[in-house]
Amino acid sequence: MPDEKWAFASLPELGAQLRSGTATSVALTEFFLDRLERFGPRFGAVVTLTRELALEQAKQADADLKAGRDRGPLHGLPYGAKDLLATRGIPTTWGAAPLKDQVFDEDATVVVRLRDAGAVLAAKLSMIELAGGFGYRQANASLSGPGRCAWDDTCWAGGSSSGPGSAVGAGLVPFAIGSETSGSIMTPAALNGITGMRPTYGLVSRHGAMALSWTMDKLGPMGHSIEDCGLVLAAIAGPDPLDATSLADGYRYQPENVADRKPRVGIIEGCLKTVEDEVRKNFEAAVEVYRQFAEVTEVKLPDLPYGAVVGTVISCEMAAAFETFIRDGQAWELTAPEDRWGGHSTLAIPAKDYINALRVRRKIQIALDELLSRFDALIAPTLATVAGPIDREFREWSRGFASSQLGVAANVAGLPGASIPIGPGARGLPTGMQLVGRTLSENRLFGVAAEYQRRTEWHRRHPEIP
Repeated sequence: MPDEKWAFASLPELGAQLRSGTATSVALTEFFLDRLERFGPRFGAVVTLTRELALEQAKQADADLKAGRDRGPLHGLPYGAKDLLATRGIPTTWGAAPLKDQVFDEDATVVVRLRDAGAVLAAKLSMIELAGGFGYRQANASLSGPGRCAWDDTCWAGGSSSGPGSAVGAGLVPFAIGSETSGSIMTPAALNGITGMRPTYGLVSRHGAMALSWTMDKLGPMGHSIEDCGLVLAAIAGPDPLDATSLADGYRYQPENVADRKPRVGIIEGCLKTVEDEVRKNFEAAVEVYRQFAEVTEVKLPDLPYGAVVGTVISCEMAAAFETFIRDGQAWELTAPEDRWGGHSTLAIPAKDYINALRVRRKIQIALDELLSRFDALIAPTLATVAGPIDREFREWSRGFASSQLGVAANVAGLPGASIPIGPGARGLPTGMQLVGRTLSENRLFGVAAEYQRRTEWHRRHPEIP
């Protein structure tokens, strides 16, 4: 019989159930399919339930285990994919109403690698239309409606990976794949009280994923713990001949044991100036946990125009990727009114602006690498606020999502990062801390985050969903 504890169990816990014979992949898959069907609409999390495919993959996973073929820690475990990942024969809508019937004839590389790892695709999960590139200012900017927070369905789940955030947060899938160009994994991870991981640019192939910004898009895991994210990253990372931007080096999940030394952690100067009181208190308490095993000092980010560079790069690359979509009038069919016209101005950005942004971007990469050479991780609150109401524009309740420029800076430089839960804030809603590391320092970052999670219980807290 299904165990309700499965909903929020870690990947190793679920894997142990399979290998002990306590559960089967079919039973797990049926359990999560039922939760996706029952609660998915409530949270605006699901675009397409892939029931037939999931049960077929689950039966194969059970047969493989019975025959002694164990594909690894994800074997037989269901997951959800953000609906910008191509899935052969299954609609891939990119969250956009004019593309609701879009179907590809191949799977994205990440989907292929998860299948090879024995994972079971249970659902395509909702997202902000076109990953938010057209300038949305409200939660209702998706063909599936607003994504809703797993802890309070009157509040926003975060964008643009809203479905993965709320689906994992509400225990509808054990893990999910999201994407981030500038905050789209970190934001829903923080707002839904889960752990999200943004890999180094190029570590995970983006073949078969919607392109918003070719030089900034990243795909990454979202789960209940940093260990869950590490296990998923190990399955999806590595070079891909179908993606010219993928890195030649592979990746093996082997988090550093930082308890044997004093890792160096840098708090971003000024990161608490604009945050809510509860966010500040939770972050300060988290810092005290870090002081138990790390050398913690305050550090200032180099004074560079991170936001302007990110905005210019995304706008110009989005204009190139969606020029036909804009010019042939499909943009006028998008859900959010501001998205219908938001892309048009990007077509008029001068080439010199893009070139200058790339020149400054290189300066940013050099400056941040020099700073990070002295630290194992830089930290700040992931967001300045908890989730806000879905029926109001962001400007009406948010004092600005970012607590600092750390997230924007890390994205433009292609650096790895993670968001981990650090306790309840206003109205009992989750708050998060982001950690950023040097290029290809994933295992060091996993070690720093894992030591915090070993000493706290926040990643094990979950909402009660009647």
